[in-house]
Amino acid sequence: MSIVVIGPSGAGKGTQAVKLAPRFNLKHMSTGDLFRQALKDQTALGILAKKYMDQGELVPDEVVDAIVEECLLKSDPEISILFDGFPRNKYQAKFMDEIFKAMGRSLEAVIYLKVSDEEIVSRLPGRVICRRCQTPYHEIHNPFTECQQCGSTQAYQRDDDNPKTARARLRVFHRETAPLIEYYQKSGKLIIIAGEGSVDDVNKAIVQALEAVRRKETPAATPEEVKALQSLKAVKQALAPDQAAHRSLDIILLGAPGSGKGTQAVQLGKLLNIRRIATGDLFRKNIEEKTKLGLLAKKYMDQGELVPDNVTEAMVKERLSRSDTDAGFVLDGFPRTLPQAEALTEIMTDMQRRIDGVLYINVPDAEIIDRLSGRQICRDCQSPFHSLYNPFTTCPYNRCQGEYLYQREDDKPETVRNRLKTFHRQTAPLIDYYRIAGLLFEIDGVGEVSDVFERMMTTLQTIMKLEPV
Repeated sequence: MSIVVIGPSGAGKGTQAVKLAPRFNLKHMSTGDLFRQALKDQTALGILAKKYMDQGELVPDEVVDAIVEECLLKSDPEISILFDGFPRNKYQAKFMDEIFKAMGRSLEAVIYLKVSDEEIVSRLPGRVICRRCQTPYHEIHNPFTECQQCGSTQAYQRDDDNPKTARARLRVFHRETAPLIEYYQKSGKLIIIAGEGSVDDVNKAIVQALEAVRRKETPAATPEEVKALQSLKAVKQALAPDQAAHRSLDIILLGAPGSGKGTQAVQLGKLLNIRRIATGDLFRKNIEEKTKLGLLAKKYMDQGELVPDNVTEAMVKERLSRSDTDAGFVLDGFPRTLPQAEALTEIMTDMQRRIDGVLYINVPDAEIIDRLSGRQICRDCQSPFHSLYNPFTTCPYNRCQGEYLYQREDDKPETVRNRLKTFHRQTAPLIDYYRIAGLLFEIDGVGEVSDVFERMMTTLQTIMKLEPV
């Protein structure tokens, strides 16, 4: 009987997982633990993740997914699994279903710990984390004396366990989870458990539910219960063109890794005199400049943890609010998922601005695989080059002579195929979201860089009725 436990940060998932695993003879798999173990053991995926972190970059979702898959493949098929922290969204749920099907496994139940936002925020002052293995504890609900997982006697309280940050995390959680709980409710596997009682009372309720699952009497959540949870997702509608108080050219570039969107974003920014904002650059800059958000992200990375989406969203919001974006921007690398697109809509609405167009550079997968074999990155400024399509001639920042160029280890055919699978899983709902909004414009990304750029400019002139440039 393999199960998943989901719920907001602070709901008690980790505490309950520790109790449930031995009771039902389950192998406890925490995404955070798997990630830290991969880093510690220096597995191939751990080394790859560490390289991203050392370069001040977010670890791509496909690397995290691959770590989960690798661990599953190595697991004894006779032992069932308890997942804690995975899946976080619908696309990861589908990914896990594919792995389970290939392995002949099945997922029997998904436990959702229902805890109100107010209760989550009120729990924060008493929450502490084991310094060694990051297991959460609470001075009232689950006091820390010695870690039940690793035996450590040292714990700490996170800097971001404050009401403002907690509410930001909850907004992200509700955005990501709304499609996920609907997905599992339709499969008849979702069980909603009230998580606001004592640890023992909550555990008793979960045990009773899982015993019912064993008897093939799953107390599945109803559509009405799911709708009540989905109502927690705050949604702001994008401003209509005539409602936008701020007039600017605000563009998003979408495209698979290797589609050339980085190169095109730089050229668009220069020609249109608007800011190119690349999420990767933004993340690195915050860490380098030791901003409040950068220091927070660095703490997560130093503790071997993935940086939460609410931190990335906060970085994007702060950057878009600066005066140098008044004329507009080209956003490259964000949003990557539907919940992030909804977050961006919220950010733009609060700023009394709206996205003018989303340019999706569409390149066939086979072409991308061929392209990436020649891709090179500057280790100093992260500028992208290509041995055939965009060879290095001069540094765009006049800082080097090409001596820092290197090829990513993940620019290999099999790795690229996995990255493309993740991209398509994540991006299909995102593309539909912007298509329904009437903002999506598909650009043929095959051909010379100049030809693709010309197609983009033609599309932009249509969008904004610009004078020919």
